[in-house]
Amino acid sequence: MTATTRLLTVDDAAEMAAALSENREFMRSSDPYRSAGYYTEDGQRQVLADLLRQHEAGTALPHAIIVDGRLAGRITITNIVRGPFQSGSLGYWVDQSVNGRGVATTAVDQIVKLAFDEGLHRVEAGTLVDNKASQRVLEKNGFQRYGLAPRYLRIAGAWRDHVLFQRLADD
Repeated sequence: MTATTRLLTVDDAAEMAAALSENREFMRSSDPYRSAGYYTEDGQRQVLADLLRQHEAGTALPHAIIVDGRLAGRITITNIVRGPFQSGSLGYWVDQSVNGRGVATTAVDQIVKLAFDEGLHRVEAGTLVDNKASQRVLEKNGFQRYGLAPRYLRIAGAWRDHVLFQRLADD
């Protein structure tokens, strides 16, 4: 199994909508509430167009995760702040069919290298407290745990605590 990442395009909308729909139940406990429109091709076209505008503005790195030629997830660094901060926030998901096979670890490695190549000093990530698999992915990629954020994000209808991680370019 070969995993890689590439910049998303609006042409990915149909495949992204299909992948999200197929994985909706799998991701339900770790995702924010999403309207039904989010899981449609039109909904994903809007999401991707917005991410690409952010990319053009230098505030996001939205990538598809590709496994054996097929879209198998998304990995994005958002909220990129330049100037003295040079930091961004990492988020990702992988298709249930490739979960636990090193795909997320490979994708995180690739996107973090790209972020550092593009001048970021710091990449942060947060995981649900009980998401040990994502914590292992981050740790394998050199991220250090630095705190706990109480009621950090509204996930599956409730404010949930998150473990916070960061990786610095010079680590």
